Amino acid sequence: MKSRRALTVVLVLLLSTCFACAKKPVPPVNVTSEGVAIKGYDPVGYFADGKPLRGTPEFEYAWHGARWRFSSAGRRDTFINDTEKYAPRYGGYCAYAVSQGKIADIDPDAWTIFEGRLYLNLNKDVQRLWEKDKEGYIQKADKNWPGVLRD
Repeated sequence: MKSRRALTVVLVLLLSTCFACAKKPVPPVNVTSEGVAIKGYDPVGYFADGKPLRGTPEFEYAWHGARWRFSSAGRRDTFINDTEKYAPRYGGYCAYAVSQGKIADIDPDAWTIFEGRLYLNLNKDVQRLWEKDKEGYIQKADKNWPGVLRD
């Protein structure tokens, strides 16, 4: 009886350890701790102004489990009408990292629009690397996405 109880305790401890070690699911959109996508930058601004532009909570839209912020109501409406065009590829995670089978955060100032799509990178150094073979990295990232969220 005593050995059975000890075995049960050991099994419970092992199982609880395994569950504690299990990876936390990665959300499909890269968000801040407050649930804001692309660190509060306006995704339409990259296209319309050719630069990163901060959005505001006043012009916010919930999409894919994230709060997207915009610099104006018009920009918000533009996004709502064509989210796939304006949302950054790979859920706003670093495009280069996704091409390498990983996920990484982004710097809103490290970005590229290529063939009508927005790609974000970890930082300016990674962006320079990304620029050397965008097409090749995009092919690799497309193969890895969204499976990289489960790896």
